[in-house]
Amino acid sequence: MAEQERDFAWYELMTTDQPAAAAFYGKVTGWEAQPSPMAPPGMDYRLLGLPGQMPAAGLMDLPDAARAMGVPPHFIGYVDVPDVDAAVAKAVALGARVAVPPTDIPNVVRFCCIWDPQGAAIGMITPHSPPPDAKPDYAGPGRIGWHELYTTDWQAGFGFYTAMFGWQKDHAMDMGPMGTYQIFSSNGRPIGGMMNKPAAMPVPAWAYYVNVPGIDTAMAAVQAGGGQVIHGPSEVPGGMWIIQGIDPQGAFFAVVGAKG
Repeated sequence: MAEQERDFAWYELMTTDQPAAAAFYGKVTGWEAQPSPMAPPGMDYRLLGLPGQMPAAGLMDLPDAARAMGVPPHFIGYVDVPDVDAAVAKAVALGARVAVPPTDIPNVVRFCCIWDPQGAAIGMITPHSPPPDAKPDYAGPGRIGWHELYTTDWQAGFGFYTAMFGWQKDHAMDMGPMGTYQIFSSNGRPIGGMMNKPAAMPVPAWAYYVNVPGIDTAMAAVQAGGGQVIHGPSEVPGGMWIIQGIDPQGAFFAVVGAKG
């Protein structure tokens, strides 16, 4: 069991066309892209978020090494940990593989990326300076408020993430032929769910849901912006609706919002 429960602290969209991706998500989620003042020299790194609010995610070019391996554009989430190097060693001991070893962005963060034992990619991050005391409203528009793991064995996956981050089981839902959907919590707050992936999904992966004011408006923006809706709109518990899609550069994304 982890000493304390850890939350997702940051997200990045790695893409092949930053301006086009920024324009697409601006229409779908309301995000604006701004250059990051803390980006390393020579690196084109932008911050995505609603105007006047804390940034919700970063936007960067898909690294050449990833492109060479055939990795498509994608979102990745980073969990805040007290010591990235120790966390990587623990993850490997639990059966994970290292995708990006611990790496410094001077005066900003130390980070890494791993594949969990079932093959889903996730990041870990340790800020060099204490993070701000102010926390964003995770349920507010423009935030990433839900995290979903599609995997080959959700029970084994849950065991890994509980050992790593202290996440706890919340309630579970019977999805019929799709199996169990296990909601998990961090620090007493439900933050996501885990389930076995459908056969049509090629590899295990995390999905990150951006909160939008209206699902119908977001779906129209996806279609008008050249994206694809591959699932939904579907109603979920609590009266909200979701869609999942592929953006024009090929990244899987998801949004959640009220009907309308």
